[in-house]
Amino acid sequence: MSGPQTPEPALDVQGDSPMSMRNEDAADGTQHSHRMLNFSDALLSIIATVMILPVTHTEISPEQFDKSIQKLLATRIAVYLMTFLIVTVAWAAHTRLFQVVGKIDDTLALLNLACMMTITFLPFTFSLMVTFPEVPLGILLFCMCVIAIGAVQALIVVYAFRFPHLLNPQIARSAHRALCRQHVLCIVLRGPALCFAAAGFSLFFYPASYLLMATVIFLPYVSKAASWCRGRLMGPQEPPAHSVEVFTFHLQEPLSKERVEAFSDGVYAIVATLLILDICENNVPDPKDVAERFHGSLVAALSVSGPHFLAYFGSFATVGLLWFAHHSLFLHVRKATQSMGLLNTLSLAFVGGLPLAYQQTSAFARRPRDELESVRVSCAIIFFASVFQLAMWTAALLHGADTLQPAARFGGREHAFMLAKLALYPCASLLAFISTCFLSRFSAAIFHLTQIAVPLAFLLLRLLVRLALGLLHMLRGLARPAPGAEDASRAPLLPAPC
Repeated sequence: MSGPQTPEPALDVQGDSPMSMRNEDAADGTQHSHRMLNFSDALLSIIATVMILPVTHTEISPEQFDKSIQKLLATRIAVYLMTFLIVTVAWAAHTRLFQVVGKIDDTLALLNLACMMTITFLPFTFSLMVTFPEVPLGILLFCMCVIAIGAVQALIVVYAFRFPHLLNPQIARSAHRALCRQHVLCIVLRGPALCFAAAGFSLFFYPASYLLMATVIFLPYVSKAASWCRGRLMGPQEPPAHSVEVFTFHLQEPLSKERVEAFSDGVYAIVATLLILDICENNVPDPKDVAERFHGSLVAALSVSGPHFLAYFGSFATVGLLWFAHHSLFLHVRKATQSMGLLNTLSLAFVGGLPLAYQQTSAFARRPRDELESVRVSCAIIFFASVFQLAMWTAALLHGADTLQPAARFGGREHAFMLAKLALYPCASLLAFISTCFLSRFSAAIFHLTQIAVPLAFLLLRLLVRLALGLLHMLRGLARPAPGAEDASRAPLLPAPC
C-alpha cells in the first residue's frame, strides 16, 4: 500500500539538496560548490591578511631615524588599506558569482583554481608597490593581476551560461538568460576596466593610478548614488518585466551572516598566527652566539628577547579579545545589513594591521627614541579596529527588530553589557593615545598598562556593568521624590473636597 508521496525539496540559492540529488549530480559529473567556496574563502582571507607583512617588515635605515615613523608608514598603511579592501571586494564578488553558479564541474573547478592562483600573486605585487611607490612596475603588475582575475571570472560566467544546468535554478529557468549573462559580465568586468585604465596611467602619472584603484572600492557607492540622483531627477520608473537585478557586486549589500562570520574568523585566526612568525624567525638564538656571548646559557640568551615575548602576548590578547567582541556581537545579530557589511570590512582592515602594532611595540628596546610614535601608531590601529565594531553595533541598533535578538535591543537584558564590551577597547586606546600627549616620557608604560588592564576589565566586565547599573538606579531613586511627599507638598494648595 503506497502512502502519499512528498515532493522533493527544490534547490535553493545556496545549493542545498537531498542525498539523492547529490548522487545524481555525482553521476553526471557535477557537484555543489560548498567545499570550493570554503576553500576560496579561506584563501582570500589569508591573502587579504598577509598584505600587512611588507609593511611590518619594512627596514628603517639609521638615516631615516630623524623622520617621523607616522609619516614614514603613512603611505604604506594607506596602500595596504586600499589593497585589503580591493581583496575584500574580490571576495564579495566571488561569493555572489557563485550564487549565480549553483553547481560546478571539473572545468569550473579548474577555472576557480586559476582565479585563486592569480589572487595569491597579489601580495608580491603589493610588496613592490610598498617598496617602490613611485615606480610604475608594481602598480602595473597589481592591475594586471586584477584584470586577469576579472578575465577568469568572465570565463566562469560564459561557461556556466553555456551549460544552464550549472546555474542557479531560478536563472536556469528564466526566459531572459542572455540578458542576465550580459548584466553579470558588465559587473564582472567593471573593476578590471578601471584597473586597465590605472595600468595605463601608471606609465606617466602614477597618482591617477592609485585614484582609479581606489575607485574600484567605491564604485558600488558611486553607482548607487547615481541611481538615487537619477530617480530624484526623473522620478520613479517602472522596472522592466525582464529585470535581471538578481545579482550585484555592491560591496555594501549584505552577504549571509554565516559567510561574513567565516571570512572574519579567518582574518582573526591568521592575524593571531602571524604574530608568532617573528618570534620563531628572529628570537630563536643561534647556538654559536649562545656559546660565545652567553657562555652556553640559553636562559640568558632568551632573556634578551623579553620585550618581544611581552609584546607578543599583549598583541595576541588584543586580537583574541577583539575576536571575542566580534563573536559576541554576531551572536545577537539576526542578519547583516548593508552598513554593517561595510563597517565589518573596515574593522577587519585595521585588524589586519595589528601585526604592525606588534612590530612597533616589540621595537621599544631597540629604538627608544621612536617609542612615542610607535605607541601612537599602535593605539590608532587598535582604536580603529575596535571603533568600527562599535559602529557596527550602532548600525544594528538603528534597525532593531530586523537585525538584533530581543535581548540585545534597547532595554534588553544584554544591551548594556554588549555596549560596554564593544566600547571598552575604543575608550582604552583613545585614553592611552591622549595620555601620551601629556605624559610622553611614560608612553611605553601607559601602553603596557593598557594591555594589562583591558583583559582584566573584560574578566570583570559583567560585574562592573551590574555595579554601574545598580549605582545609576540608586542615584535615580535618590533624585526622584517619594510619591507621598509630593502629594503632601501639594495638599495645602488644593481645595478641600466637598
